[in-house]
Amino acid sequence: MSKDTQTKTAAASESAIIRRLSWVSLLGNAFLSAFKLLAGVAGHSGAMISDAIHSFSDVLTTVIAWAGVKMSQKAADSDHPYGHERMECVAALALGLVLLVTGLGVGRVGLENILSRRYEVLPIPGAIALAAAVVSIAGKEAMYWYTRYYAKQINSAAFMADAWHHRSDALSSVGSLIGIGGAMLGLPVLDSVASVVICLFILKVAYDILRDALAKMLDTSCGESYERSLEAFVARQTGVVCVDMLHSRMFGNKVYVDLEIGVDGSKTLQEAHAVAERVHTEVEHQFPDVKHVMIHVNPTQEPG
Repeated sequence: MSKDTQTKTAAASESAIIRRLSWVSLLGNAFLSAFKLLAGVAGHSGAMISDAIHSFSDVLTTVIAWAGVKMSQKAADSDHPYGHERMECVAALALGLVLLVTGLGVGRVGLENILSRRYEVLPIPGAIALAAAVVSIAGKEAMYWYTRYYAKQINSAAFMADAWHHRSDALSSVGSLIGIGGAMLGLPVLDSVASVVICLFILKVAYDILRDALAKMLDTSCGESYERSLEAFVARQTGVVCVDMLHSRMFGNKVYVDLEIGVDGSKTLQEAHAVAERVHTEVEHQFPDVKHVMIHVNPTQEPG
């Protein structure tokens, strides 16, 4: 088998693993969130309902991210000459706001139950809610090990992070188990306590989504480390004497770069333009997330 064929086979195998992991995460979370919601309602457990919303947030994140990416891939037109990448941010903002409102609403109910001090009137969760917590812990732990195994195979930091997200969800369900079990043993307020704790997880997810979306909507810089790496790469290009200015900004899931480079002032306009064109091409090739580089050429002298 030729090297080219081996490379193509490896790429196809990696794509199949990524597709499989994505579907396992989506369908697993969808099943668990639906089961936990039904169990929470049937078992009169606020903690299990909160846990279901927490799991459902993962499904919404995946679906809305997919929809946002599809919309953001729409080609630029006369009304949107810079493209539609920010549609992904709009979708994320909508999701973050929904989770924020939902988390606050569920948390408010739990807090009211705790502060009322009328714990004797609180409903005792049913066995189905306890069973759902056990199923959730087992399911999420299995998803953790499954995702972790394949993330190591393809050396994917993103899927390894997703594996640990499954583990954190399992720990969240441990909180549900403790709260529901304690309520069934005669401390009904523990179900509300667990509900409030899990709502904090939901609010944390909402905060992270909103912060990331707003950063990308507000032309936020890609960060000092990213810009240092990009500047060093540009400075190494043939014909570039120095980098006078470099600014980056996030535009949805893409990056725009404004760049001023110093080029030997004795070069002709055509030669200086060729240097700028080469830098433009090499940057977009080396940094795939860069959508466009705007380059201004300053005349300067070669050192020494």
